[in-house]
Amino acid sequence: MSDIAVRPRSGRSKGAGLGLVAWLLGIVFFLPIAWMALTSFHSEQDAATNPPSFGAAFTLDGYREFFGTGGGASPWPALINSTVASLTSTLFVLLLAFPAAYALSIRPVKKWTDVLFFFLSTKMLPAVAGLLPIYLFAKNTDMLDNIWLLVILYTSMNLPIAVWMMQSFLAEVPVAVIEAAKVDGARLPTILARVVAPIALPGIAATALICFIFSWNELLFARVLTGVAAETAPVFLTGFITSQGLFLAKVCAASLVISLPVLAAGFAAQDKLVQGLSLGAVK
Repeated sequence: MSDIAVRPRSGRSKGAGLGLVAWLLGIVFFLPIAWMALTSFHSEQDAATNPPSFGAAFTLDGYREFFGTGGGASPWPALINSTVASLTSTLFVLLLAFPAAYALSIRPVKKWTDVLFFFLSTKMLPAVAGLLPIYLFAKNTDMLDNIWLLVILYTSMNLPIAVWMMQSFLAEVPVAVIEAAKVDGARLPTILARVVAPIALPGIAATALICFIFSWNELLFARVLTGVAAETAPVFLTGFITSQGLFLAKVCAASLVISLPVLAAGFAAQDKLVQGLSLGAVK
């Protein structure tokens, strides 16, 4: 009887301990963001103090400098370029990855695991190794400082991981539902759009969010292949680090504003993201 009475209590204590550890880890990961947000509302003098001055007066000077009210460059062209490149490339990735993942999951080809490994192996090449050939190609085709070059690059860079993710999501779709749709006379485009896509919507949302984040945060190719017309938000952010020094409050304000679209997208799609990641979990 004593053993039976102790087991539920030990299980509850273990769950409480894991919950406490999860909260502590969450706080640790959130602290840098909170520190950045707090520093962005300080003046440059207060932000540069060591140790930091937590009781310093708040000001919006960093945000005014970022948005160009003090005579600096406007961030809106860079933000628009990042939005166009990220959203357009993510849309192209989904349009290409969805039928490919369907072919590898619902109707698997021979040695489909080798196909998936080939897709994933393309991500093993360091990005800097392909930088020079891509730069020479863009130069010879007059595509330097062109936003559509970034769209093509981001699509090709995110397509392998998207196919890999969506294959595991679509593998959970019941084959009986697809067979029933075929019996009713539905063709493949209709099956993909009206049968498979609604069932796999959480996985599609998770894949889209991952691709959007990767595209939004990409810096190396955008820094080398763009100039003024196609400058993206991360490239614009590096312009705040000058030979005159690091203006910490202004950099923190710019970093927070540029991070907001990703944070907003993650918050808006958090339910679908959790469902999608659990849908493709390994049993």
